[in-house]
Amino acid sequence: MLSFAEEILLLSLDDQGTIRQLSAVSLDYALAGAVLTDLALLNRIDTDLESLFVVDSTPTGDTFFDSVLGEIHSDVNRWPAMHWLDHFSRQGARIQELVLNRLIEKQILKKENRKILWVFEVRRYPIIDNSEPRAVKTRLRELILSDDIPDPHDAVLISLANGCGLFTEIFTNSELDSVRARIENLARLDLVGREIVRAITTIEKAVFMTSIPPV
Repeated sequence: MLSFAEEILLLSLDDQGTIRQLSAVSLDYALAGAVLTDLALLNRIDTDLESLFVVDSTPTGDTFFDSVLGEIHSDVNRWPAMHWLDHFSRQGARIQELVLNRLIEKQILKKENRKILWVFEVRRYPIIDNSEPRAVKTRLRELILSDDIPDPHDAVLISLANGCGLFTEIFTNSELDSVRARIENLARLDLVGREIVRAITTIEKAVFMTSIPPV
């Protein structure tokens, strides 16, 4: 099974292997939330309504996961989930590069460097094996269109995908209008996902307010 961060990045790639024009903040928060949730499913961290904390500091064997786990474990304070989402979202570029490299190692993607107008270099990640991204999209689509209750893994993925607006890549605009309420209801099942949406909404409002010229 792919990690949450791997699934989110596969959903965010367009047909040319370029990351879609999402809000950079949205994707950074989604990736930070994905890493924290993977640690939660490995029974290394847990959350309550007030804080996120380590329940087992045993190394996972994954270098990056263990660095995140160690950072949380070494902090003497019990911070809320939002604190750690903010903290690790600042490492979004690092997480993105790491996850893309893992997808390349799994032979799902390949890396290409191309030049536009023979000057500007653009990096793309074309999909080699489309079965994984297609499976993720199909699974989420069928779940949203049904009345089924998602398992914990898919509940988290729905929250993460909703947080950075990736359902526009799975449903048409008219379909999205009809399933929006169900997506929002299912996204609320995951605490970290709710925190991601709240963080993104807060930041986007702040950016909007600063863009309004003074009267």
